[in-house]
Amino acid sequence: MARPTRPDVPGRYLARLRALLARLPDCREEDAWTGVRWRVSGTTATVAHVFGGEDQLFRIIFRAEPEEVMAFQHLGVPYFKAEWGGNVVGMLLDDDTDWEELGELLTDSFCLQAPQRLVDLVDRPGA
Repeated sequence: MARPTRPDVPGRYLARLRALLARLPDCREEDAWTGVRWRVSGTTATVAHVFGGEDQLFRIIFRAEPEEVMAFQHLGVPYFKAEWGGNVVGMLLDDDTDWEELGELLTDSFCLQAPQRLVDLVDRPGA
């Protein structure tokens, strides 16, 4: 039996993600083994990775503070903890995605991964 294929991430999702991640200094988009990822330029630190799954759902994964990981694990859909990486969490993307909240989560992920000199350039309300 053939494995299901992974769908390409819809352009409307990529456009919204590009707008959110373009605000972060030296955050660069690149193709991933599946989907698209954003990395801190000059490092191997992945800020976010968006992809389609074999179940035909779209996910974005990113880093979170250790104390937030358990919350992601217990909140349920659309949130989840990734099966790899101690502080890798994610969200399912769909028509109900809260893009403002996702922008805050991606900013936090960047600040966990980037060198302090870049973190200091990020506008983080309430931080």
